[in-house]
This record gives sequence, C-alpha cells and structure tokens, in this order.
Amino acid sequence: MSPYSHISALVQPHLAGLEPYQAGKPLEELARELGLTDAIKLASNENPLGPSPKAVAAISQHLTTLHRYPDSHAYHLTEDVSRHLGVEPRQLIFGNGSDEILDLLVRALVPPGGEVVSTTHTFLMYGLLTRAVGGVFTPVPLDGMQVDLEAVFRAVSDRTRLILLNNPNNPTGAVFYREAWESFLESLPPRVTVVLDEAYIDFVDDSRVPQGLDYLAEDRPLVGLRTFSKAYGLAGLRVGYGYGPSGLLDILHRLRMPFNVNRLAQAGARAALTDGEFLARTRELVRRGREELCRELNRLGLDTAPTQANFILIEVGRSGREVYQAMLQEGVIIRAMDAYGFPRHIRVNVGLPEENRRFLQALAKVMGLSGRT
Repeated sequence: MSPYSHISALVQPHLAGLEPYQAGKPLEELARELGLTDAIKLASNENPLGPSPKAVAAISQHLTTLHRYPDSHAYHLTEDVSRHLGVEPRQLIFGNGSDEILDLLVRALVPPGGEVVSTTHTFLMYGLLTRAVGGVFTPVPLDGMQVDLEAVFRAVSDRTRLILLNNPNNPTGAVFYREAWESFLESLPPRVTVVLDEAYIDFVDDSRVPQGLDYLAEDRPLVGLRTFSKAYGLAGLRVGYGYGPSGLLDILHRLRMPFNVNRLAQAGARAALTDGEFLARTRELVRRGREELCRELNRLGLDTAPTQANFILIEVGRSGREVYQAMLQEGVIIRAMDAYGFPRHIRVNVGLPEENRRFLQALAKVMGLSGRT
C-alpha cells in the first residue's frame, strides 16, 4: 500500500479523475531537454512583438515598490478600463488572468450536480473547472468548426446554470455572428448565466461578429471575459478582467482572493491600454501573417480551419502528437490538439515573419513536403 493512500482518502472523490491542464511547452524546457538554444515558440497564442513598450516602461518605474502590497481593488486600472470600454466601474472585476474570473463564476453559480453547457473542441479549462466543483459538463458538438448556438440552446436543461462560449473559439478560430447570437440570448431562461470568453476578440476583423459589451445590462445574466495576455502582450503578468451586471460581480468580489492582481500587472496593463499604436501593429502583423500562413499551408496541401484569431488549426492527416514531437526536434514548438478532440491536427499561432517562414520550412520537412516549399 502506498504510504500516501490515506491522503487520497481525504480528498473529495470527484477530484480524483481530474486531468491537469497541460500548458504549452516553455522555451526554457526545450533548451534543457534537447539542448536547443535557437528554438521558437508558436504554441501558446502569445504576441510575437513582445509586450507593449509603454507597459515595459511603466513596470520599470514600479520595481522599487515591490515590498508594498498591490491595490487589492485595482482602483486605477478599474477606472481606466471603465473609461476605455464605457462601462461603470462596478461592472468590472479583475483577476490573475481571465481564467480566475472564470473560476469564480463556476464556484459562485454551479452547485454540486449543476450543469455547465459548452461545446466540444474548446478551451479545456471549462470542463476542468466544472468538474472541480462537482458539476456536470455538457459539451455540445460543433457544426464543422463552428459553434452551433441553436444546438447549445437545445442542450439547456432544468439543471443548467452556466453556458460557456468562446468567440472566436479556441482552438478552431471560428466565430458566430450577431443575428444567431441575439436570437440565442433572447431564447434563454433567465436562470442561466452566459459567459462570453473574448480572449481573442481583438483579432477579429468582421463587423458581423458580436461583442458582449453591446449586450451588457444590469438585468441580463451575461458576463464577458477579456485579457491583456494576447493582443496586449502581457501573458507573463497574468491580468484579465470580466464585465457584467454589478450584482453578480459583487458576489465574485467576495469570493476572489485579496491582492489577486499584482502591482506590476496593474501598472503594465494601465500603460498597455494607452498604447494604441502597439495594438494596431499587433493586429496588422497577425492579419498579414495569418493570411500568408494559410495560403502557404494550403499550397502544401494541408487544410486549415477558417480563423479570425491569432492562431490556425491545421489538419495534418496523421497523429498531431507525432508531428508535434518531430517539430520539437526542429526547434519549433507548436501545439498538438489531441487533448482538444482533434488527434490529427496541430495548432500554431502567428509569429514574426521570420518565425512563420521557419515554421513552414520545418513543417514541410517533417511532413515530407520539402520539395514543395
């Protein structure tokens, strides 16, 4: 018998089957494992330009204050985002990444046995957080690569408490449109809260794609999630936020840990919010890179899912895990999609032009398509 068996007996039974979230492999880990010092990482949908220079400058000014706790209420950041979005400060909550806000919502709204409806092939944390509170996670199949809002509505039952939707969806990059979204919202019973995860909304070019801010109301159980990790280049600081009806957010504030957004994260996010030039450069880089990558991948004979995010889902026609491992040997970190229900796909985020070229060359080599590059 294991000397730790008595410990496992103390843990809630429904936690035993949880699979931990597997993040993208860090560059440092690849260097340790394979001795590669010139590897590139295109696995975690990060900003290839790095952080906003304004954010870096603001952070440097706060380095001598690290002995002080941060503002637990993120007052100045809240005021800045409130003005930027045109919402009331009481309709905002900040977290250690938007994942923390998602965790608070599940804890606040889903009782043991309560149901969370989402989709298949989406952000893995949705199911993990649901099962962590003893809830039932119900994934609705996609329609091809698209979220089927009518099917999501039909899946709502008497025990449904929360609906989690990603727009654009991760890992497909697909979006749903305003007409279907509005019909979906109007049809839902008022006891069901909708969470619209907009981590990639800054990369969307199509004006038909709805933004949750346009549907924010004090009497509507709708919460939007956004992040500074992607377009603003602050993934290493972990700062995200939610917007929604103030009554619900008041409950979330009671649940969140104090000082959950650190001092440097608050300073960096405030500065990044003012850097419109950096955001525009990021959007243009992603748009151009996305078009070029899809064009070249299709020329290689590989199918790509239509995407409005900063990443591309690619069908490789064989084990995506094997392709991922082979790409590591080439010093290129991508993401295998087997955990997302796509065992014959990989995902790559748009990088700098030279990184995109290196990815294409390495993939062509791994796939035996080198003569076609």
